[in-house]
Amino acid sequence: MDKLVRSIKFPMFFDPERLKKDVYKIIDKNWTNHYNTNDYSGKWTSIALMSQNGKSDSIFALPSGDEKLVPTEILESCTYFQEILDSFLFEKTAVRLLKLDVGAEIKPHTDNCLGYEDGCFRLHIPIITNSKVEFILDGNRLIMNEGECWYIDANFIHSVANRGAQDRIHLVLDGIRNEWTDHLFFKEADQNDFVRPATEVSENEKQLMIAELKRMNPPNLDAILKDLE
Repeated sequence: MDKLVRSIKFPMFFDPERLKKDVYKIIDKNWTNHYNTNDYSGKWTSIALMSQNGKSDSIFALPSGDEKLVPTEILESCTYFQEILDSFLFEKTAVRLLKLDVGAEIKPHTDNCLGYEDGCFRLHIPIITNSKVEFILDGNRLIMNEGECWYIDANFIHSVANRGAQDRIHLVLDGIRNEWTDHLFFKEADQNDFVRPATEVSENEKQLMIAELKRMNPPNLDAILKDLE
């Protein structure tokens, strides 16, 4: 995986004040504790802006079945978030606000099949952050500022620690790769840098990967499965 692109800071910028205005509208709503309780210490919570059942406490990053996401009651009052989501022309599989409280840490971990080379991807838009947030991806620290838009390949080990005096809140979008996103990504890096090098994997690992890919059902599923053969 040495040549794969780990991260991209896209040449787009969102108004931090408008982002914060939407967050402050719902800051006192019910934030749900993140479900991966073994992966963090302190307080890490989320609100879904879109989910399969339209409820803001449905914060799972991996939706079940083929049912599409719909706006939650939270998104209805957040007009700038709606504008941003409408500007991204790809199918969303998760749309959440993630809040990492002061002193909280997300332990080093990986997220399976969540790199652009898999046909799926994750974007981060920082809304509230501080200079003492330490986001480490594959051994390198990423400085993600308010209003920026970042891609991270979550297949690589990553961790986050909020050592500052202010809670960190990101808008996090998971999506399915398509022609529109190819144009966006390939302007920033060569398309060959999003191709997973051939590696020897056990048959059990291969079957787990195939099962996960079939469940996520990206548009280029057949091509990915052929590469795994």
